Amino acid sequence: MQSPPNPPSPGAVPPGAIPIPMGPGGQMPSPQQIAAMQQQLAAEAQKHGMTVPQFVEHIKAQRLAQFQQAQRMQQQQQQQQQGGGQQGGQQGGPQGPRPGPPQGAQGQPQPIRPGPPNPVAIALANFIRSQSLKPRTCILNGERKDMFRVKRALRALESPAYAKARAKNPALPEIKDRASLENAFKLLPMSMLALRVSKIDPHEGHDHAPKKGKRIKGLWTVKIEQQQDANDDMYYVWLYEGSQIMRKVYGALALVVIFIVVLYPLWPLVLRQGVYYLSWGFLMLLGLFFLMAIFRVILFCITYFVTPPGLWLYPNLWEDVSFMDSFRPVWAWHETAKPKKKKKASKSVNAESAAQLAGQTGQPPAATATTTATTTQVQMAPQQAPQQRSYVAPRVEELADDE
Repeated sequence: MQSPPNPPSPGAVPPGAIPIPMGPGGQMPSPQQIAAMQQQLAAEAQKHGMTVPQFVEHIKAQRLAQFQQAQRMQQQQQQQQQGGGQQGGQQGGPQGPRPGPPQGAQGQPQPIRPGPPNPVAIALANFIRSQSLKPRTCILNGERKDMFRVKRALRALESPAYAKARAKNPALPEIKDRASLENAFKLLPMSMLALRVSKIDPHEGHDHAPKKGKRIKGLWTVKIEQQQDANDDMYYVWLYEGSQIMRKVYGALALVVIFIVVLYPLWPLVLRQGVYYLSWGFLMLLGLFFLMAIFRVILFCITYFVTPPGLWLYPNLWEDVSFMDSFRPVWAWHETAKPKKKKKASKSVNAESAAQLAGQTGQPPAATATTTATTTQVQMAPQQAPQQRSYVAPRVEELADDE
């Protein structure tokens, strides 16, 4: 096995160049030495039947060819060494130590190595996005993204719909077993179309306490993980937004509309009059909306004192809902916060009824123990008749904690 060549020193001659002999101590040659070298070069060129520039180019070409040939031989030797090491590792024979991964590489997450978008991965992403993955909305780097679970994507790849899509597009990867299924899914992170994420606390690392704001169900703040796996319980976020053709079409239509509005002075008189009346109608509707908003507040203030808790007109008017849901329902009573009730111990009620029943029948009641943190309450069941003496076990009641 030959060791790889050492890197060239700073004073090394580049390939194809003619070295200049140096004097003792690394000094440049004197003018007399340079003149002697030029005479020797002219003599060599005359022997080969060339001029001095042609002879110099000929020498450069020879040295460049030698350097390239040495590089090819070195690459072939490295490939042979790698191939022999792999065969020796598979056979497991006593041929030598098996080459293993570098120290510290095992058991550690490998960094993400993004690559250019793969056409097969794009086709796979288009199919998965068209399936019902029940996506969630999450926040990644301050932006809202769609997040899905890995097991739903794997089910989509195992469904008959994928077999039909693959019949139409044979470039899609074939699914045979679990390994091929995960390899097909991993085309998404390899092409940076979808990446694995995990939930984080948005206030992590801040000095202030967590803010008690309105919690939105299912809205996670996530971060990208370095290790991209394909386990069922993992979550991935879409970075691929699909085809952008319709977005470009909508942008072009918006530019056309803006251009038409800018040319308003050139419109026919009938169109300008129509826009004038429509603008007045829009302003009237806007004024009615604000009047209605003021009227609903006045109505609530009146009904709050007359018929509490008060009546709201269009209670969802300022809620974060759709336009149609803002006007549903038409009216509703004001919702007040219900006071928290203390939990009553049902065991103590059952113990009292059991003690009364035992006193009537003359039988000793069952012992019921309820303890507090410091004392034990012992109560005796009342005797129904002075002639009859019945044993009553101590009853200890456990007080319920406040909610």
